[in-house]
Amino acid sequence: MVHESLLRALKDNGLEEILAEGKEFDPNLHQAVVQDDNPDFKSGEVTQELQKGYKLKDRVLRPSMVKVNQ
Repeated sequence: MVHESLLRALKDNGLEEILAEGKEFDPNLHQAVVQDDNPDFKSGEVTQELQKGYKLKDRVLRPSMVKVNQ
């Protein structure tokens, strides 16, 4: 209950998750920590999000840690 209220208040003030999986790798939003070779994804595409990233309005608070396809 308190957790949901806190998340709602943060979201109402501009906090948002950075969507990563299936998106093209963006060094401004993502931190590549593993390189992958997955035929189901295009080259340079994020195959897995290892840790969520967050933005506050236009400012990145923490980039998403991701696995990127070759």
